Amino acid sequence: MTGMTSSARPLLNRRLAEFGTTIFAEMSALALKTGSINLGQGFPDTDGPEEIREAAVRALREGRGNQYPPGPGVPELRTAIAAHQERRYGLSYDPGAEVLVTAGATEAIAAALLALVEPGDEVIALEPYYDSYAACIAMAGGTRVPVTLRPHEGSFRLDLDELRAAVTDRTRLLLINTPHNPTGTVLTREELTAIAELAVERDLLVITDEVYEHLVFDTAEHIPLVSFPGMRGRTVSIGSAGKTFSFTGWKVGWVTGTAELVTAVRSAKQFLTYVASGPFQYAIAEALALPDSYFTAFREDMLAKRDLLAAGLTDAGFKVFQPAGTYFITTDIRPLGESDGFAFCRALPERAGVVAIPNAVFYDHREAGGPFVRFAFCKQTGVLADAAERLRKAFAH
Repeated sequence: MTGMTSSARPLLNRRLAEFGTTIFAEMSALALKTGSINLGQGFPDTDGPEEIREAAVRALREGRGNQYPPGPGVPELRTAIAAHQERRYGLSYDPGAEVLVTAGATEAIAAALLALVEPGDEVIALEPYYDSYAACIAMAGGTRVPVTLRPHEGSFRLDLDELRAAVTDRTRLLLINTPHNPTGTVLTREELTAIAELAVERDLLVITDEVYEHLVFDTAEHIPLVSFPGMRGRTVSIGSAGKTFSFTGWKVGWVTGTAELVTAVRSAKQFLTYVASGPFQYAIAEALALPDSYFTAFREDMLAKRDLLAAGLTDAGFKVFQPAGTYFITTDIRPLGESDGFAFCRALPERAGVVAIPNAVFYDHREAGGPFVRFAFCKQTGVLADAAERLRKAFAH
C-alpha cells in the first residue's frame, strides 16, 4: 500500500486543471541550465533605491511590522497610497475606508475576483492577459471572455466594437490592464471613455490593473479609468510597489475604491494571506513620497533600455512592436521564417543564449498569439547590450 487514494477523481480541483507549471518556471529553469540571459520573467536584476531598502531595515530593527500588521495595511502606507492618488491624478480616497494593502497586485487581483464574481458570471479580459487572471477567474467560478488586442499600425489595439459585442446579460465585470502586459499598449483617453460609457450603460463592475502606471513612454499617458464619469462607484483600482520601486520580492500591492468595494475585497483577502510584508509596508510608504524626480529618472532609464533592446531585436530581424508602456517588448518572429512561439522560445537559449516568453501562453485563442514572443528590458544596460548582440549574431544575415 502506498497510502494513495484509490479514487479515480484527479487530485487537482478541476477548475485549475488547465493551469500546470507556469511557462515562467520552465523558461527560468532553461536559462539556468544553458547559462542564458533571462529576458523572460519581468523582474529587475538590481534593487531599487538604497534609501527605501534602508527604510525597510530601519522598520525591522525598530520592531515595526514584525508582528501582524493591521488587516487593511499599516496606516502610514494607506495614507501614502491615498496621497499618491491625489497628487498624481487628483483622485481623493479615504485612507481609513477606501484603501487596502495586499500581498502584491497578484493577491489584489485574486481577492477582487473572488469577492465580486460568482459561479456563472462572465468576466471580460483583454487578451493576451497576465496568466493569473485566468486562474483567478476560474477559482471564483467565473467564465472568462477574452477580447483580443490585435496588431494594427505597429502596436496592439483594442477593437471597441468587439468589446461591446462581448458583453451579455451574464457579464459581471471588465478586467482592464493598462499599461498592458505583455503588449505594451497604453489605452487612450478615447478608448477609456468608451469603456467607461459601456460599464455605466451595462451596469458592470471594473477591475483595473495599473501596476505599470509609472512606466509610460513617448506621448502616451496613464489615465486611471476610475476618473471617468460614473466610474467611482464601480471601479476597483490595483497598484503595486514592485514594478515602480524594483522590489518585486517585497510583495506590496494595494486596492483603492469606494468603501463598499474595498470592504468586499477585504472580505476575501483576509482569508488568503490575512496580512503580509509588515516591515516593507513602512518602507513603501516612504517610497511613495519620493519626489517626482525619482519617477522621472526611473521612466527615462527604462525608456533608454527599451530603445537599446528594441534596436538589437530590429537588427536581428524581428518585427518589434514598440511598447508605449510596461517593461516588455512584444515581437513577431515571422520575418525570421518562424511562426511557432513555443518552439522558438524553447530553442532560443541554445541558438542565441537568450530566454524569452511565447505570448501564446497569455491567450485563450492560442493561434492568435502563435507568432509573438515577449522580451523583458528591466535589466542592467550591460546585460541588455549583451543580449542584443547575441540576438544579432544568431539571426542577422
